[in-house]
Amino acid sequence: MNVLEQTGRRGLLLRVLPAAMYAGRASALVERSILVYSRIWLMFLSGALEPVLYLLAFQYGFGKLVTEVTGPGGQTMSYVAFVAPALMASAAMNGAVFDSTYNMFFKLRHSKLYDAVLSTPMGPFDVAIGEISWAVVRGGIYALGFLGVMAAMGLVHSPWALLLVPVALLISFAFASIGMAGASFLRSTSQFDYIQLVLMPLFLFSTTFYPLSVYPDALQAVVRCFPLYHGVELMRSLSVGVLEPSMLGNLAYLLVMAGLGIWATSKRLGHLLLK
Repeated sequence: MNVLEQTGRRGLLLRVLPAAMYAGRASALVERSILVYSRIWLMFLSGALEPVLYLLAFQYGFGKLVTEVTGPGGQTMSYVAFVAPALMASAAMNGAVFDSTYNMFFKLRHSKLYDAVLSTPMGPFDVAIGEISWAVVRGGIYALGFLGVMAAMGLVHSPWALLLVPVALLISFAFASIGMAGASFLRSTSQFDYIQLVLMPLFLFSTTFYPLSVYPDALQAVVRCFPLYHGVELMRSLSVGVLEPSMLGNLAYLLVMAGLGIWATSKRLGHLLLK
């Protein structure tokens, strides 16, 4: 995309959205986040270690007990190769939700950062785009590192696996936008337990560790409604190079989720900060 195209798209948003909502300066918030995390880089690095430790545990522990499972397209694959893309999707989800809920809550309710931001020409849509973009950047860095670990462990079996990183970015975008909208309704830190109450079933039941076929029919229908399930299915198919029409439905689900989330986030921030 050249500079003229980028300018044209930003100009379109400036014409469509009210002046109080968007000023085209969301990149300033991304730059701020980069400066902040450059001083606490160990905390940033710790977020990448958890899924890698899970992967190593399956490689040298549980993976010795369950050697092979049925993967995309009915082909047989090692259990570690089956779990690895799901862990990558889960890491993208968890990192995005952490950034867009805990950090957003602190900035909104305690440090009053967004009140200061809106005293500049920036608007709520700038805030939404800027904070979600940083969550996507963070998710992309984690995804690149995790893909490198997968390749070093011999778990990458197709050139299509390079698309795992863009899918991780989309998962980060979708969960960050929804997470930020949800966090705007929280009133106290004790309510973060509700977030964990949502994330834990998503992590455990979105075919992260088992094929969908092991669940009862009724539970299969529920699992197909989980957003992480669609990210896991996309990543798992790409990791082995099995392309199926159902992947378009998985992709559409995440795109719609991202669009609804960013709309809801900008509306909520506008309601809270532009009273």
